[in-house]
Amino acid sequence: MSAAPAYSEDKGGAGGPGEPEYGHDPASGGIFSSDYKRHDDLKEMLDTNKDSLKLEAMKRIVAMIARGKNASDLFPAVVKNVACKNIEDPNQLIRASALRVLSSIRVPIIVPIMMLAIKEAASDMSPYVRKTAAHAIPKLYSLDSDQKDQLIEVIEKLLADKTTLVAGSVVMAFEEVCPERIDLIHKNYRKLCNLLIDVEEWGQVVIISMLTRYARTQFLSPNQNESLLEENPEKAFYGSEEDEVKGPGPEEAAATALPARKPYVMDPDHRLLLRNTKPLLQSRSAAVVMAVAQLYFHLAPKAEVGVIAKALVRLLRSHSEVQYVVLQNVATMSIKRRGMFEPYLKSFYIRSTDPTQIKILKLEVLTNLANETNIPTVLREFQTYIRSMDKDFVAATIQAIGRCATNIGRVRDTCLNGLVQLLSNRDELVVAESVVVIKKLLQMQPAQHGEIIKHLAKLTDNIQVPMARASILWLIGEYCEHVPRIAPDVLRKMAKSFTAEEDIVKLQVINLAAKLYLTNSKQTKLLTQYVLSLAKYDQNYDIRDRARFTRQLIVPSEQGGALSRHAKKLFLAPKPAPVLESSFKDRDHFQLGSLSHLLNAKATGYQELPDWPEEAPDPSVRNVEVPEWTKCSNREKRKEKEKPFYSDSEGESGPTESADSNPESDSESDSKSSSESSSGDSSSESDDEDEEKGRSSESEQSEEEGKRKKMKKRKTVAEGHREGSSSDEGSDSSSSSSESEVTSESEEEQVESTSWRRKTPPSSKSAPAAKEISLLDLEDFTPPSVQAVSPPTIVSTSLATDLEGLTLTDSSLVPSLLSPVPGVGRQELLHRVAGEGLAVEYAFSRQPFPGDPHMVSVHIHFSNSSENPIKGLRVGTPKLPAGISIQEFPEIESLAPGESTTAVMGINFCDSTQAANFQLCTQTRQFYVCIQPPVGELMAPVFMSENEFKKEQGKLTGMNEITEKLTLPDTCRNDHIVVQKVTTTANLGRVPCGTSDEYRFAGRTLTSGSLVLLTLDARPAGAAQLTVNSEKMVIGTMLVKDVVQALTQ
Repeated sequence: MSAAPAYSEDKGGAGGPGEPEYGHDPASGGIFSSDYKRHDDLKEMLDTNKDSLKLEAMKRIVAMIARGKNASDLFPAVVKNVACKNIEDPNQLIRASALRVLSSIRVPIIVPIMMLAIKEAASDMSPYVRKTAAHAIPKLYSLDSDQKDQLIEVIEKLLADKTTLVAGSVVMAFEEVCPERIDLIHKNYRKLCNLLIDVEEWGQVVIISMLTRYARTQFLSPNQNESLLEENPEKAFYGSEEDEVKGPGPEEAAATALPARKPYVMDPDHRLLLRNTKPLLQSRSAAVVMAVAQLYFHLAPKAEVGVIAKALVRLLRSHSEVQYVVLQNVATMSIKRRGMFEPYLKSFYIRSTDPTQIKILKLEVLTNLANETNIPTVLREFQTYIRSMDKDFVAATIQAIGRCATNIGRVRDTCLNGLVQLLSNRDELVVAESVVVIKKLLQMQPAQHGEIIKHLAKLTDNIQVPMARASILWLIGEYCEHVPRIAPDVLRKMAKSFTAEEDIVKLQVINLAAKLYLTNSKQTKLLTQYVLSLAKYDQNYDIRDRARFTRQLIVPSEQGGALSRHAKKLFLAPKPAPVLESSFKDRDHFQLGSLSHLLNAKATGYQELPDWPEEAPDPSVRNVEVPEWTKCSNREKRKEKEKPFYSDSEGESGPTESADSNPESDSESDSKSSSESSSGDSSSESDDEDEEKGRSSESEQSEEEGKRKKMKKRKTVAEGHREGSSSDEGSDSSSSSSESEVTSESEEEQVESTSWRRKTPPSSKSAPAAKEISLLDLEDFTPPSVQAVSPPTIVSTSLATDLEGLTLTDSSLVPSLLSPVPGVGRQELLHRVAGEGLAVEYAFSRQPFPGDPHMVSVHIHFSNSSENPIKGLRVGTPKLPAGISIQEFPEIESLAPGESTTAVMGINFCDSTQAANFQLCTQTRQFYVCIQPPVGELMAPVFMSENEFKKEQGKLTGMNEITEKLTLPDTCRNDHIVVQKVTTTANLGRVPCGTSDEYRFAGRTLTSGSLVLLTLDARPAGAAQLTVNSEKMVIGTMLVKDVVQALTQ
């Protein structure tokens, strides 16, 4: 009640109750009227880039809701501003949380916003955000299934993601949205198989389940030739498990055609799946082990399925809930693969502390595993179990004894005698269950067990359990010729208590009376009529109907005389003995490990396990890595000595790694940079063909006229040093300085190997050229050793002095002002201990990377401190986030002990500080390394006038402006120190400024070319103020933080 007046006071008040409250501006004039334009105005305010207008609109919407007005049509605009801003947050956790919240809003009107957010998150640099996008896909699909086609496109994109964090989530989305689109899995099958070991446990379960169904549709059954093996005496082992065959129709037809078939050869991709899932049997997660077990049960050859038994037995030491699920599946497996679990029979012995359900399942497994060899041990166990206080467990044990007697003929009499002894047990439930089981066993050999039937007849006075009494009456009636004297007396006793019996007992009394009337009517005629008369007026209509039916059938009459002649055939027909089967016999048509298998009923969302195909589908659909194989083969031809190494390692992992990449985009970028660098190579070589080879490569890298004189002067020094060839510094410079030429050749090699060979100069000629370039390009990175460091020191000092007057705008001097401002010095990439003698450092050169101006040029310094040469130094297959790309340095064929060298590689960080992860490989080892750039290295300096600076700064205000106040220490009041600290932190160019206490710097991000303007107002009085203007708010925020830290230290 008080919210509205308070709000009115803040806004200037209202004239009266009937007047509009806000009449100060057009956007607020009719906010509470019935005019729909008011919502259009608010939507326009929410869609602007001004935070003040957005805040004003949100306040007014809250006021509308407080007044009870309907603002539901503004919901999408509000959600877009609340959630979408967070979706663009620099923090990946906030971006993911925003998407999670947005996808959890179950309102159809925001479906378009949700779809846009998912598409954007699917291309996010953070794998965690991409994982959240995959989680959001099923939510959106359940909200609006019409979006399926667009969601499938996102799923296809995420399936190509090579990050293990995303794999499980996107496969789950695939299973929920489009499980029938098996074609999306083809090109990612090998990648999923190889990534499986590194995926989180939940994702492993999902992927294994999906790959199980995939394999059943793409590969032939590994057990299809088992009927042929059974005909071979040497393969009798397989013949013992012929019950593996499922359906009689197709399998018999297949067996008929088997001799004409070719011998079965397992598909390599089928073997890849089995091989890569086998290590997961040692997983700590019971769900993963169970998933691998069901995969092997459904996909593996019979001879290989046994490996899962030990892993499943290990799970029996886990919690009772896990035991229950595992035992359900073991019970199903043990019916068809009995030999698999026989060595672990004792692991299924029952403990007194086991819950009842676990006990019953273990009984099931023990009964399935019982055979003529181990039946004495099993029966001794059963005798112990009968003494248990758990009555349900005792009843299940008696039933298990009956099943053992049914399945194993030689112990039938032993089991029957043991059950007869149980008839004297004090516990009525034990006796009743024994009677039921004995009844089933007696049906197999009734003539030999007349004494047992007599013994059972005497128990009718004591046993009160309805099922047991009904079983005894059925036995006496069915085999009344074996007990002609006892049967009439039993009927007499039952006639006395007929009205007090349970319904199931009454029905058996009527049956007994009818059978005795047909076989011994003299003694039982009156008793039968008496029983039928009682039943005629019973409360249960089943009993009344049975009595009328029986009377008309056995008592001759004028109408029913014809039917009564067949009464004996109806009542006394021989009946087959019952077959005692396991309740798990037919459960294997459900996929093991599924909820449907656990419940023995089809659950919602269950997908049937496909049948094996008759003909193997085309395996080439999974071959999507042809370009990678071409590259590998070219590299093998070029290096014959390394051919076994590459063929071994890439024979398995090569297809999968290449499947992770995007061949089209890679080839396009490579060809583009290749053409640019190759044109530069050809022009420089033709210009300087008559000169020394070293000078040709040097002039190739220097493109500006202003620096050529200095370069040639330095070349003389470098040439003298090369002729002396007396220090390790020379060898260091040698291999590092051939960066531009060899880099362009490396790019070209990835596209056309033949042109690479044509353009590659002989190694004897390229070595001198490499040595001459080193002193020019790597002046800021060479260590301060004897001869090579003096020219760079002089040049760096002079150029650093030039930086104080960075107001120069002559474009010809720009290159000379870029290189000498070093950023952070060398940083360790690989320690010599971890690298087994190979030490690697890197530094950002702040020079344009040849071939691609969007890439950051990184100098990699290698040192061999071991006693053996290191061969084949190269970059392995990188695993990069989306958007980040690497231009590899050319392979270093050999690095002698004690030598050093430097190579140049380009990295496109896509205007982010996310690390670029890749492998440094030698002939024998692989080292995982990563390079994470400071934000200041993601930009290049821009030179502009003061007026241009102010004009551009005026365009980048509001949300594009970040301001921070700081206190400069006394040591940082000098112009030279301020400029040095700022330019060291960020690769920016200084802009001329008319004010002595104000510093201005400008640059552009390398990838997008967005302007970054930095202003430092260092007034003598009061705190200094640092302002950064940039379209890239994340970069601006991080840059402010780094510069403030540098200036205040």
